[in-house]
Amino acid sequence: MDVVEYDRYGDASVLHVRHRPIPTATRGHVVVRVKAAALNPKDVLARAGKFPWLAGRTFPKRLGYDWSGEVVEVGPGCGGLRVGDALFGMIQSWSAGACGEYVRVRADELAPKPSGLSWEEAAALPLVGLTALQALRDHGKLTRGQRVLLNGASGGVGVHAIQIAKALGAHVTTLTSAANCELALSLGADDALDYARWTPGGTFDIVFDIFGNRPFASMRHVLTDRGRYISTVPKLANLVAAARSIVSRQRAFVVVVRSKRKDLEVLSELVARGALRPIVDRVFPLADVVNASKFIETKRARGKVVLRVAP
Repeated sequence: MDVVEYDRYGDASVLHVRHRPIPTATRGHVVVRVKAAALNPKDVLARAGKFPWLAGRTFPKRLGYDWSGEVVEVGPGCGGLRVGDALFGMIQSWSAGACGEYVRVRADELAPKPSGLSWEEAAALPLVGLTALQALRDHGKLTRGQRVLLNGASGGVGVHAIQIAKALGAHVTTLTSAANCELALSLGADDALDYARWTPGGTFDIVFDIFGNRPFASMRHVLTDRGRYISTVPKLANLVAAARSIVSRQRAFVVVVRSKRKDLEVLSELVARGALRPIVDRVFPLADVVNASKFIETKRARGKVVLRVAP
């Protein structure tokens, strides 16, 4: 099979498509023939060596966490799954590997592919959808009628966070570039503000700093007395802020996304009722993974960047 690997940390040029043996199913795992795989900032950060204590220092490493495809082999302990099932999911561990023709995945980290979605759309959804859902529902404790501020609402997590926050009943304000305000409004945002012209003000129950450039200390004055701040960036300052806020009325959190079948099914349910649609900016062939990765690094993608692996 063809699969994307790299032999050292570095820029996109370290990525190579190589021919490797097809994996076999083990207990609790299935082997999937990948139809599409999505790229995320996590792939860029891992490949650049930003998290070696998590990703490790052994090579070669593989790329990709989001995937959609069909089951070709079922291991023991995978009740209910059959060869031919159309599935989607997110690889939990830092081993990655979704950017290839076949991948072995845990049976509890996948769910049936949402009907009505293309393979590319289904692959675009897991990591960003799960991140937004778990940030807002679990860390934010979002309830109907609350006010949410999303900082960075045009990227993969942002465009899906708008829709999920609205589905949970929130009043949504976004901070994004002027060029992307129309997109945010089209996805259901109540207010879309140009971050370059925003004068910090208003009061929000939740501030979700998706872009990662507005730390907890700078946003406390726009939070309610018991407001919650959530970041997607696990840098030291955010981790320290989260730890110190345990004794504070205002709380800070860093969301660490978890791949859970039940939450994937929640996303599918939102898709089925028309409350959530995956946003795909561009689709590249697997062989063009270097250019796809370079486009992710521009931080200008409106939604997700997806690799088409098989027809």
